[in-house]
Amino acid sequence: MTTSGAASLETAAARRPETMSGHVRPTAYYDGACPLCVREIEFYRRQDGADRICWVDISGIDTMDVARDLSRQHALARFTVRDADGSLVSGGRAFTLIWKHLPRFRWLATIFDIQPFAWLLGQAYSVFLELRPRLQAMALSREVRKPRG
Repeated sequence: MTTSGAASLETAAARRPETMSGHVRPTAYYDGACPLCVREIEFYRRQDGADRICWVDISGIDTMDVARDLSRQHALARFTVRDADGSLVSGGRAFTLIWKHLPRFRWLATIFDIQPFAWLLGQAYSVFLELRPRLQAMALSREVRKPRG
């Protein structure tokens, strides 16, 4: 389920934590205006187990906060996931949490959940954040040049 706009804030806040068949499920907040982010989220959403995660596009939310304890600025700056227990994790730890719910990637979660690999993933994500503006510009220019049809 993808939501956007001001209605998504109300919807996400009203149903937090997300439930499915009476079970609480994690919620992934992502920047739907970021071409890199969208590609990655689309990839994950096609995976087995993706229906166990609530996917929330926060790019259209125009309020200061995405949730009671999550600012829009933070959610746009770092990939953030609310765990089933209600706690927020971001960056590399957020990916590990997503991978735990996707059978194809569970082995990655197992590896990157322990030190020093968790630290390395966090560092790699920090490097990505530094490169993200340039990578986004490259992705956008490719999409503009891509022939239609």
